[in-house]
Amino acid sequence: MPSAIPIRLLATLSAIALLVGCGASDTPPAATPTVMVQTASRAPASGSIYSGEIRARYEFDVAFRVGGKIAARLVDAGAQVKAGQALAQLDPADLELNASSARAQLAAAESDFATARAERERYSSLIKQKFVSSTAFEAKDNAFNSARARLAQAQAQTKISGNQAAYGTLSSDKPAIVTAVLADAGQVVSAGQAVMRLARPEEKEVSIAVPESRLAALKPGQIVTVNLWADPKIFVNGKVREIAPAADATTRTFLVRINLTDPPPAVQIGMTARVMIGDASATPLLVPLNAVSDRGQGPQLWLVQDGKAMPRAIQVAQFREDGATIASGLNEGEMIIISGLNRLTAGMAVTPRPAATPEQQR
Repeated sequence: MPSAIPIRLLATLSAIALLVGCGASDTPPAATPTVMVQTASRAPASGSIYSGEIRARYEFDVAFRVGGKIAARLVDAGAQVKAGQALAQLDPADLELNASSARAQLAAAESDFATARAERERYSSLIKQKFVSSTAFEAKDNAFNSARARLAQAQAQTKISGNQAAYGTLSSDKPAIVTAVLADAGQVVSAGQAVMRLARPEEKEVSIAVPESRLAALKPGQIVTVNLWADPKIFVNGKVREIAPAADATTRTFLVRINLTDPPPAVQIGMTARVMIGDASATPLLVPLNAVSDRGQGPQLWLVQDGKAMPRAIQVAQFREDGATIASGLNEGEMIIISGLNRLTAGMAVTPRPAATPEQQR
């Protein structure tokens, strides 16, 4: 019997050792903490951005020199026309009626002049013989002068009517783009009434409306940057050409015209553009306020490097409502930890999880 106790004790100890060994081998390793991260990027541009429309610097209306009914419109809005190209034509029947009327008036004026001249010559002979009074001769002389003036007027009108064949075709004297059609075929227009609006494409500009609070930041000759909405990769330099001397009565803004310097062919009249005024390139790096910590050794950021959390001392340029601008100690594109900073230690393995940017949150 005494020998049985050590055997039982040995079996119990062996079982306990086995259980302890199994428990030690089944303990899972510590999980790698997940941290929210954000890529270091620059703050939005500090300058102002305005939207405007690209227009031709020189625009003008074209009209017929004589009135009549438009028989045909030969171009559409947006068409590029050459110098001398026909744009529209008047009904030739109307032009012929005007010419016929002018010829009839000329014939009547010539007849009246011939009669008045003959009467004057007859009375000139009679007054020499003292058969008529000087008053009667003066009346015939006045009638002769009036008839001569009417003849000159009729001759000029006939000459104008003779050119109406050319006036019946509307054309541009310079290469241009048709920006608007103001009258169409079938309409009756008067002499000088605008039929089309043309723009000369060699010089382009952008017109923007600037509030009075920002007007002091602009001056004629100032260089600005123009960017297309249709193609954000295209940037064009512009120069402020003109600032309106008075504000618009409705919007209380000032019209500013900006000349484009050597715009590429992709910049077309009528496109929408963004005008950036101010320095849009020299912007500082901006990080969230909760990414900056201080453990008694000055401000620092925690960065993810090779899967590990590493602290880095930085110099803060400014604390703002939208974050902190960094003067030194951070490079653009580095991965910043923005949450759980109090649990981090240098060299700790972490799993980064990108945080939503303000643009994605909107």
